[in-house]
Amino acid sequence: MTYLLGFTFILLALGSCRGLQENDVAEEPELVFQASKYGSLWPLPQKVEISEASFKLSSSSFRITDAKESGAGSSCSLLQLAYRRYYEYIFGDVKKQKVNKSWKAGLTDLLELQVWITSSDSECDSYPTASSDESYELLVDQPVAVLKAPKVWGALHGLETFSQLVYEDEYGAKTINATVISDFPRFAHRGVLLDTSRHFLSIKVILANLETMAMNKFNVFHWHIVDDPSFPYLSRTFPQLSQKGAYHPYTHVYTPADVKMVIEFARLRGIRVVPEFDTPGHTQSWGKGQLDLLTPCYTGSKPSGTFGPVNPILNSTYDFMTQFFKEISDVFPDAYVHLGGDEVDFTCWKSNPDIQKFMEQQGFGQDYRKLESFYIQKLLDIVAATNKGYMIWQEVFDNGVKLKPDTLIHVWKGNQEKYQTEMANITSAGFKTLLSSPWYLNRISYGQDWQGYYKADPQHFKGTEEQKKLVVGGEACLWGEYVDATNVTPRLWPRASAVAERLWSAKEITDIRDAYSRLSVHRCRLVERGIPAEPLSPSFCPHEYKGI
Repeated sequence: MTYLLGFTFILLALGSCRGLQENDVAEEPELVFQASKYGSLWPLPQKVEISEASFKLSSSSFRITDAKESGAGSSCSLLQLAYRRYYEYIFGDVKKQKVNKSWKAGLTDLLELQVWITSSDSECDSYPTASSDESYELLVDQPVAVLKAPKVWGALHGLETFSQLVYEDEYGAKTINATVISDFPRFAHRGVLLDTSRHFLSIKVILANLETMAMNKFNVFHWHIVDDPSFPYLSRTFPQLSQKGAYHPYTHVYTPADVKMVIEFARLRGIRVVPEFDTPGHTQSWGKGQLDLLTPCYTGSKPSGTFGPVNPILNSTYDFMTQFFKEISDVFPDAYVHLGGDEVDFTCWKSNPDIQKFMEQQGFGQDYRKLESFYIQKLLDIVAATNKGYMIWQEVFDNGVKLKPDTLIHVWKGNQEKYQTEMANITSAGFKTLLSSPWYLNRISYGQDWQGYYKADPQHFKGTEEQKKLVVGGEACLWGEYVDATNVTPRLWPRASAVAERLWSAKEITDIRDAYSRLSVHRCRLVERGIPAEPLSPSFCPHEYKGI
């Protein structure tokens, strides 16, 4: 099977010497590397046939071009940039290589990959959406391979797949086997959440992870941009929010130009950017720059000098939210914004005499969930007026807030039994949902925890087929309490890759041993491309990470 891999991957099993104590929790069964018949494809396409016939690729003759019939030509910068990017992925930095001008193409050389956008509207200049067509077909034959896709989004995925088919033979020659692939994602929403409030992540680090997301066919960057610790988003309308709320008002902020760069970099890779501005809780950093936004807490009859969640009883709160989310709707082009709504601590509200009086006037009694719902309902109306759809954490649904039919409910709480029950409840109520509960990648453990991520499935709950269709996908979440630019990338990859295959590939793809073999080589490919993805087990890569 070495012709499919391009190199022999050596796994050094260390037997009983694993750095574990005798009383440690039993690990998953030990996995042994065996070359997969699918080579190193990740995530695995829906249908793939790889034959033994092989062709050579030369940097001096191979080209990625537009098919004559294509609905996107040389004016489509998204594709032209992608061709250049994937050419370099396949051949490395060709500027540093010596070109053999006397080289002549042989009978077994693959000379060209033609990209054919079959639709008259390629969507080249558009943003990807929740309903984008990401399908593609790939035929690798000699002398010309053909990649067909209705839209540019499928073509981007097909280019990644093509690059994964290329390997080096025993003499170091770039080689690819005759292949037929028909592919499309199982789920439309395949996301990664990064938290830039608890620790600031530089634009360079964010872009590197967007690049890696594309290598794994993720298509949503859930940008948890602000939270209690800091407010790095530089608002044009309310610049004092980051001036007072960021860790540093100049070095630790995302300027409008930064945000625009992230959105465009993501678009060129078929990735949506969904920002999250979580309220009424998780807002301590907001209050530093916006007077009277947060609720004053009381000790007895006197203010304690501390503040709680957003103050839901003041008209000024809703005036602020109206202006703020109008800006957000203009800055972020995606059809959705994530509004949070989780983990609201009622202690401060309960201590405040003005809140108590308001509760009595509204007939809420002592049920502070009703006050939370009062606020959330007003916020949802504000955001709906900007023509945005909204995503919310599951507590908003659990607390009975009236939601629009197209609301996307994000499940994050509980063990397997609890989140499966939650998914069943949400879908039986007719709402769309996505899952993150089993994919909190900030929870780390010794050993190959990716296996647990790989085995979780968002449609594994008791419900009808119609309910299962309401599951749009899921997200791998990396919260930032103990993660910054120094460790975010290796902690995320290749563990998030396990989630990527679960969300892209057919539900029947569950062979953990085959997954291990493909993921091991995929991880080495990420490393060769400059991504410091952490190892799965004692092993080595032909091209090791060279450092910063």
